[in-house]
Amino acid sequence: MAEAAPYFAEVTEAPPGESCVWLRASDGVRIRAAHWRAGGKGTVIMFPGRTEYIEKYGPAALDFAKRGYASAALDWRGQGIADRLMEDRAPGHVLDFADYQKDVAALLDWLRAEDLPQPWYLVGHSMGGCIGLRAIYDGIPVKAAAFSAPMWGIKMQSAMRPLAWTLGTLAPRVGMGGKMTPTTSKVTYVMEAAFEGNLLTRDRAMFELMVRQLTAHPDLAIGGPTLQWLGQALLETRALMAMDPPGLPCLTVLGINERIVHIEAIKRRMATWPGAEFDLIPDAEHELMMEVPAVRNRFFDKAVALFDANR
Repeated sequence: MAEAAPYFAEVTEAPPGESCVWLRASDGVRIRAAHWRAGGKGTVIMFPGRTEYIEKYGPAALDFAKRGYASAALDWRGQGIADRLMEDRAPGHVLDFADYQKDVAALLDWLRAEDLPQPWYLVGHSMGGCIGLRAIYDGIPVKAAAFSAPMWGIKMQSAMRPLAWTLGTLAPRVGMGGKMTPTTSKVTYVMEAAFEGNLLTRDRAMFELMVRQLTAHPDLAIGGPTLQWLGQALLETRALMAMDPPGLPCLTVLGINERIVHIEAIKRRMATWPGAEFDLIPDAEHELMMEVPAVRNRFFDKAVALFDANR
């Protein structure tokens, strides 16, 4: 039986009846996972983005519960209160993007043991969309996938891209993979950004919820990524974009104001994905599941329509 893990119910807006546990990946790294058995139509497996953690997905779990679905989420290695991979807890770090699939495998084993309602579906946000696409190619047992601003490329100025490749791939070879990427901070974004002009959401209440979560539980926070993470992310997104699109039913939703992931990479992927739906939302920012209510409802309604059609 999995060991119970802390779950910070007082700072999330999730359905009742959660189960939160520690899991061990195949390489011994400890991750945290949770599920909300709040609906019988199936289970939505939510893959968070970089810097994120289980409690941030409580509101999304509630939205899926209202639509009849159970859900699950996890703290990836190196973030939330899963094992950090360096002595310094602040930077976001991973040795190899393939290691995230070990976290996926541990989560799926637990969900099977817990007998979460079938069928299963995938929701991947930002970095979770990158990990999720790889998991689809690896055969994750889901009937359909919905992506929110997936990280199938990283937004940066064209002139900076060669430098990013050089730093991200060379630094680990010379023992500097643990250094933070230039211009990034050890402080997590929402704790130093003002709401006005932020890159994530136009919904003040959702922005303030993130601030409350990290103020109450600062161990959940990570700052900017390391050069190792950057190099691995660039290699993984390039590899994924070179592959033929999978045959899985898919919805991808993106805000027109997106300023974090690479819009053109998403457009290229969706243009070749047979039968997939691509929804561009005017004025929306990066966090579509934490945007203003109209955007949130548009995402959840479209995702559930896809899941309902693929039962």
